[in-house]
Amino acid sequence: MPGPPQEPLYQRGDSIFFEDDTLFVLDQTALPRLHVYLELTNPRDVVDAIRRLAVRGAMAIGVAGAYGVLLGATTARGGGPDAVTVAAREAIAEIGASRPTARNLFWALERMEAALRESTGADPSKMIEELRARADQIALDTILTNRRLVEAGQELIDKGAGVLTHCNSGPLAALRYGTAVGVLIEAHRLGKDIHVYVDETRPLLQGSRLTAWELGNAGVPYTLMPDGAAAYVMSRGAVQAVLTGADRVAANGDTANKIGTYGLAVLARAHGIPFYIAAPCSTVDLACASGDGIVIEERGPDEVRCIAGQPTAPRGAPVLNPAFDITPADYISAIVTEKGVLRAPYPESLVVARG
Repeated sequence: MPGPPQEPLYQRGDSIFFEDDTLFVLDQTALPRLHVYLELTNPRDVVDAIRRLAVRGAMAIGVAGAYGVLLGATTARGGGPDAVTVAAREAIAEIGASRPTARNLFWALERMEAALRESTGADPSKMIEELRARADQIALDTILTNRRLVEAGQELIDKGAGVLTHCNSGPLAALRYGTAVGVLIEAHRLGKDIHVYVDETRPLLQGSRLTAWELGNAGVPYTLMPDGAAAYVMSRGAVQAVLTGADRVAANGDTANKIGTYGLAVLARAHGIPFYIAAPCSTVDLACASGDGIVIEERGPDEVRCIAGQPTAPRGAPVLNPAFDITPADYISAIVTEKGVLRAPYPESLVVARG
């Protein structure tokens, strides 16, 4: 795996970094046309970036959320400990309401709340220092976790395989290494001679805008295709595995991921193709018994009525726009985590992995 045993917190090309009381995030809505960083200086900026998908991907959202809490605390730097506590908790509440499905966001906010409790009564500057340390640790833990995950995932990728992926789960979505797409980039680096089939991922085209961009930058051979072409490509024998990321994994292994993922799992089963999920243990929600308990975000209708601001449907057309769907555990051949490759029965293997 590239990189020294000890990862730097920030390095050139990272999609998120923090300096001088400012959170810099690569604006994913501008890619691939423009490569620009947003400068976020308060929790409202962070919420806006998350809601409009300038920063997206479960792990990236979690890291951004953690730094958003820090930004909230810094607004009360001139006040006393109570002022810092109130400002930080207001930021936690506001950021926590930005997107409901991704477990990593709440995992990160819970860690920031713990840091706040641990520093109660300290000097305000010390409280902010502790929050900065915790946010940095969340970012570094995310990077190290991703590195171990992409290493573990090599067990599932055969030499010469055609692998289909959906949405975006590369470094943009998960910092530096990524999850599912990170596994594929690493497989290419190891000389496995793979070919990746990339769903465009309607309605917001994260596959064509982001995954294709990342794979191209890494030199990975890929083919971009419409979402509706998946069954055809599978039937032609071009796909030997399907690998996607995840936004939340329930205790029984049911998994929430970008809308369209469940359909791919059904198609994979029909064609005898293994369907894999790649997600860190922080995505696992043991308090959620099954997929029935996962809140599915419903996004705005114009994401479906328009492409790049141009109408593609009648104005006012009724729209259903769920951002995610649930793939039942029975359709998942394995789940790749930083603790290794997990297999059914997931109620047991997920508990062991979470420790």
